[in-house]
Amino acid sequence: AIVVLGSALKDSDLVPDTPLQNKRNPLNVYFVKVAWAWTLWLLLPFITLTTYELGRSKFLYGRTWSALLVLRRLGALLVGTAVWYLCTELFIYIENLTGECSLQGKPSQPGQPPRLYASKRECQRDSGVWDGFDISGHCFLLSYCAMMILEELAVLEALAIEHSSKLRVVINVLLVSLCSLTMIWVFMFLCTALYFHDFSQKILGVLIGLAAWYGTYRFWYLKPFSPGLPLPNIPLSSKKYSYSR
Repeated sequence: AIVVLGSALKDSDLVPDTPLQNKRNPLNVYFVKVAWAWTLWLLLPFITLTTYELGRSKFLYGRTWSALLVLRRLGALLVGTAVWYLCTELFIYIENLTGECSLQGKPSQPGQPPRLYASKRECQRDSGVWDGFDISGHCFLLSYCAMMILEELAVLEALAIEHSSKLRVVINVLLVSLCSLTMIWVFMFLCTALYFHDFSQKILGVLIGLAAWYGTYRFWYLKPFSPGLPLPNIPLSSKKYSYSR
């Protein structure tokens, strides 16, 4: 819905000029450009602490089995990293495959055929403009990261930690940080829908992001040989968060 509405406003020239349409704005440079790094850095300690505590208090595992459970669940971050890398490389490949270089104001040398460019990078190196099908990496990654964070927060349903414990303070800090990060991802997703890319490029990016989330958390992670879910055998739609802060 955000992509459809944002694209309609963009095509109708109803969106006012703001600093957010500049790709060099701070939120884009320091957050969105490294969105997976932010998501990874915050989910790493969150998954580690909550899963270990879940193993000790809920499943009554010893330290060794709890540590093994943590290692298994951290596999979700390895899978996420692989998804991010492979999809990013795929988007670059498609853009290079479908594009051509336009060198404005730079005539070719007499007697020489025009140079053929194989990639966007080569074209931009000669100050050219590459016209390829640029699937929105922002729409893909922001939707995937937001859904992944929401899935991982589901572990709070099963945790019961004393209010005075230091662990609770740390988890609360991570929880607030992850919720704030998710709000930034949603806001920047809206900005992408309003200011950047064509509709087809944005909707395809979103569909790939949602497919990556669904294929992992709703299909593969239900299987025995997988990183598993934060709360095994409990789908996200049926969870009610009861973690009091």
